[in-house]
Amino acid sequence: MKAILMTQTGSSETLALRDIPEPEITADTHVKIKLHAAGVNPIDTKLRRGGVFYPNALPAVLGCDGAGEIVALGNAVTQFAVGDKVWYCHGGLGKEQGNYAEFNVLDQRWLTAMPQTSSFTEAAAGPLVLITAWGALYARGGLQAGQTVLIHAGAGGVGHVAIQLAKLKGATVIATVSSVAKAEFVQQLGVDAVINYKQDDFVKQVMQITEGQGADLVFDTVGSDVFQRSIAATAHFGRIVTLLDPGQLDLSEVRMRNLLIGFELMLTPILKGLNAAREQHVAILRQCAEKIDRGELRLKITETLPLAQARQAHELLETGHMLGKLVLRI
Repeated sequence: MKAILMTQTGSSETLALRDIPEPEITADTHVKIKLHAAGVNPIDTKLRRGGVFYPNALPAVLGCDGAGEIVALGNAVTQFAVGDKVWYCHGGLGKEQGNYAEFNVLDQRWLTAMPQTSSFTEAAAGPLVLITAWGALYARGGLQAGQTVLIHAGAGGVGHVAIQLAKLKGATVIATVSSVAKAEFVQQLGVDAVINYKQDDFVKQVMQITEGQGADLVFDTVGSDVFQRSIAATAHFGRIVTLLDPGQLDLSEVRMRNLLIGFELMLTPILKGLNAAREQHVAILRQCAEKIDRGELRLKITETLPLAQARQAHELLETGHMLGKLVLRI
């Protein structure tokens, strides 16, 4: 089968289209999937630059997000049938094959039916960002109806679904963006206030919008400087949830405000073999599929490229200017 192999760490030039053996079913609960699309996420580019999570794992196939059709079943598979259309977040971290490929094999526990109203391309854009945003807002952030949430990089892959999930919870949503086009996009998603952080001090703007109270929850998808500055934009007894390492912190103001700090790394259950948590991820995808089919949630895809152009996909993502998601067609 055709697949994109990461042959070594480094630039996008380390990605190569190669012929490799098709994966085969080796356990009774495995399913084999013909992939039609694979999502491209920042974790893919980070692993390409810095190395996968496991030693001696190269060459490796990247790509955590997949959507496709089941073509074969293990003898003990009870949840699916040949022909079922599924989506999932599995593989692509170095230990198990990722989804930049024509086929993949995984246990039936780690996939679920994709939204009936979505194309394969749309479905492949969703799993990692939906699970991440859900975990950050609902589990770590404890978001409640009537609260105010500040979502950084609201037009990005995680940010644009986080806005929608927050609005579905009944929250007031403030989003930061970097351009007029991105501001227009998040307004279409229903945000209550937009801050162009390149033009305005987001801390001052948040405090003005909230009449000096600050946001009950801040969701940081950017990194250390934004995290540190967000402390002053968080309400007393509020919460900050970040996806990234916040770096060296001065915690004096955190303590004064009685803040809770949370971290959301949705890959942890996969990396640590926490199967109960992984089952919760699958449950999240089921709930998101229902919301998508009801028209309550949508995935924005800015760019689709053929599998052979995975290098260009990584280069586009690394510009940092992507609106929504990027997907490889297989």
